Amino acid sequence: MVCPRGKVIFISAFGDSLVSGYGLDNAMDAFPMVLQETLRKLGYAVVVENDGIAGNTTAQGRARLPKVLLSRPDIVILELGANDMLQHRSVDRMKNNLAAMIRKVKATDAELLFAGMYAVPHLGKRYTNKFDAVFPDLAAKYNVLFYPFFLEGVALDHALNQQDGHHPNAAGVRVIVRNILPYVVKLIGAVCKQPTH
Repeated sequence: MVCPRGKVIFISAFGDSLVSGYGLDNAMDAFPMVLQETLRKLGYAVVVENDGIAGNTTAQGRARLPKVLLSRPDIVILELGANDMLQHRSVDRMKNNLAAMIRKVKATDAELLFAGMYAVPHLGKRYTNKFDAVFPDLAAKYNVLFYPFFLEGVALDHALNQQDGHHPNAAGVRVIVRNILPYVVKLIGAVCKQPTH
């Protein structure tokens, strides 16, 4: 689909090291660049900004989101929460931060794709259950398009991860892009239907 009047779709891939391309030898293998390449090959006029910062928690993301939104992206892919979990931060505070970010995006004209995360099992059942419930709960509350697990098809597969076991390698990134692509394409369609100002 080509938007009317040759509109270029600007997408902010907003998140942490999973988005930024941490540990990859080639910056072109990072999620935003692979997503942009894939979409362009399908005929979509897009620019995907790499708004991922390795190590970012939801609190840090919440603090820097307003500046990113000043560039008026058409679509925001929100992927945060893994570092809160790995640092065993308060799930309630994480939920509040994510909710605030969702509200900020929804207050703009941008479409939102909210990506979920699962906790690693060794943190204990109570923490894991509480953490895992945050993402679908927020998606339902704010009625946003939800991709349940950003690392779907990649997590725990040694062939698709770097040596640390947490970050996807170049092949893993391509699996992520392939899996999330239909969700992004759906939002591009929504943007193209928006009335021009």
